[in-house]
Amino acid sequence: MQIKVGTNGCVVLTGTLDDPYSAQTIAFVRGAATSDAVQIDHLVALSDAWRSGAQLLTAEQRQDLANDPLNLLAVSGPLNQAKGDSDAASWLPPNVAFRCPYVITQIRVKTRYALWVGSAEHDAMARVLTACGDAVQVPVTGADDPAASTTGGAPATRAPAQGPALSGQTSAGSVEFENCAAARAAGAAPLLRGRPGYRESMDGDRDGIACER
Repeated sequence: MQIKVGTNGCVVLTGTLDDPYSAQTIAFVRGAATSDAVQIDHLVALSDAWRSGAQLLTAEQRQDLANDPLNLLAVSGPLNQAKGDSDAASWLPPNVAFRCPYVITQIRVKTRYALWVGSAEHDAMARVLTACGDAVQVPVTGADDPAASTTGGAPATRAPAQGPALSGQTSAGSVEFENCAAARAAGAAPLLRGRPGYRESMDGDRDGIACER
């Protein structure tokens, strides 16, 4: 990777991207005709975020959402354009292997900013998560949000960390780990609220996802 001098590491001149959306390698060269090959995607599109509750956030919170590294990812420019402002109900990465982390990160973002999840979006997320395995199942349902009726879409549910697990998931069982290191060593991390092994004491930011780092 070549970085432009004097930009504090912020301007990439050339580099190679292992694109998570396509599973292809993209050779990037900065220039008017080439820069669009790689773009920074908001995993939860900002217009989707606005429709699902961001209009209720403060200006500072919306700025945090727009700049949150959790919600930013370098990807194929054409695929980012194809995604547009779609949620999981209408667009998923062509790279099937990346759909689990893609949906999980969308849920984490929506949880962090108290955004709700529409019914069609919920069902699409549930289908993806079903194939991910128990260790990465994430709560996405919650109480119906009356504010959803102002969006003009289907009735929606929030995605708070305290929401119940997806249909078919089990409640927390007797599995316990001494700490996050033990959970990672067992291949169980991250630990999700409502899933075996999760404890509030291991969830430092109280977002319902313990041992995510």
